[in-house]
Amino acid sequence: MHLVMLMYGCIGVVASKNVLESSKFSSVLVFGDSTVDPGNNNYLLTISKANHFPYGIDFPGHVATGRFSNGKLVSDFLASALNIKDTVPPFLNPDLSDQELLTGVSFASGESGIDELTASLTNVLSMDQQLQYFKAYTMKLKQIVGEDQAMQRLRDALVLISVGTNDFILNFHDFPSRRLMFVTIDAYQDYLLDKLEVIIKELYDEGCRNIGVAGLPPLGCVPLQMSLKFKIDRQCLVHQNADSEKYNRKLAQRLSLLQATLPQSKIVYGDLYHPLLNLYTHPQHYELRNLIVHFSGRHVIDLASHSFIRYKEVNNKTRTPTLTFTEKRLARFHFFMNNMMLLIEKLTMERPSQFYRSA
Repeated sequence: MHLVMLMYGCIGVVASKNVLESSKFSSVLVFGDSTVDPGNNNYLLTISKANHFPYGIDFPGHVATGRFSNGKLVSDFLASALNIKDTVPPFLNPDLSDQELLTGVSFASGESGIDELTASLTNVLSMDQQLQYFKAYTMKLKQIVGEDQAMQRLRDALVLISVGTNDFILNFHDFPSRRLMFVTIDAYQDYLLDKLEVIIKELYDEGCRNIGVAGLPPLGCVPLQMSLKFKIDRQCLVHQNADSEKYNRKLAQRLSLLQATLPQSKIVYGDLYHPLLNLYTHPQHYELRNLIVHFSGRHVIDLASHSFIRYKEVNNKTRTPTLTFTEKRLARFHFFMNNMMLLIEKLTMERPSQFYRSA
């Protein structure tokens, strides 16, 4: 029984078709930041919104839905690959049907973090607030299908957590807001991991059993970080990447220990760092250019970090979600969205599914 990390987008890695078809997840439930927010921030009084151009230029219908991306999110691709639904809607949408609720929603909020301070800076949903909305969601499930079926659906749900980047960028690396309390990065990492552990335990107590947690990307290679440090000859910040690696090692160990204490749980770490580092250091392998040109939209500081990138279509024979940008068109691109991994899948396999890379 293994949960498997799947890579989509320009990286061009997909899971075995047989594995996806044999998965038995009832729904996809998503928590975190802008990497997986499909539009919850549309319903908040915040400047952190993505319901305007150029967001959504490659979403079906070219609609800016509130996703911090040119198109679909990782969570959308995942739900589609698992044959659950085409897209994962925001829970704050007041017009959700019973079927949408039954098959999963996202509670994520752009520019949120594990640390409550992170979310408070732009008045978005903290992880604690996302948990409160999740509890309201479980009550709705019970009203729709009854308590027994609702609890079974939660046990069979796939939970995806993608959060943490904003905590380090906002509160430690770029601004000293947490350095007064935490003298070292190690202390702040442990603080965040303690809080994340509490969040996972709450999800478990509510009935969730299958939880995938994404690690940090190489923060020193985030276009925003390089742009703030270098005017020319931009390069990744080695010390920030080292901090990301250390946090990820701690996270993986913490999740393994946590799973051992929670019966019948499957709690998995998703390695986002190494695929993205490979993307930055070998962009030519994925027919990408200009990965380090930072572009900030209406936000004073675009925490999600966008880049201008040229695309060629990914080989659609691999069933990788095809990006519609052409060689002659520059497009906005959320560096997480279409290049981070898709966490997760399958709990009934005896061994992990294989990975495939597009030609």
